[in-house]
Amino acid sequence: MKFVTENLLLIAIAFVSGAMLIWPLVNRRFAGPGLDTLAATRLINDGALVLDVRDTGEFGAGHLPGARNIPLPELDKRAAELPAGKPVLICCDSGARSGRAAGVLRKAGREQVFNLDGGLAAWKQAGLPVVK
Repeated sequence: MKFVTENLLLIAIAFVSGAMLIWPLVNRRFAGPGLDTLAATRLINDGALVLDVRDTGEFGAGHLPGARNIPLPELDKRAAELPAGKPVLICCDSGARSGRAAGVLRKAGREQVFNLDGGLAAWKQAGLPVVK
């Protein structure tokens, strides 16, 4: 028992770091499949809807060509606005919000929902076009 009390901070750090290692696996389960920029480009060329879930100000500063903007806090109420039967590629700045958005769309009954891995940052880093 003395060992535990003397090393409580180290035990807590080990627990938190373990949880941080497991988190991406848990998040991916709810977010669904993630696509890199090449696979996302192919999906867009095949007619997928691009959904940007960032705030309107962020969207106005730059977004993927042809993207539609529905901020994440409004998505559960506005999911029905998205055309049925089309795959949806969801993006945000880094991929975190889009993962949550994918979960919202899956709860709403959408099946073909994909997350842009790395978000707009990865898209820009790949040298792909951004529309303002």
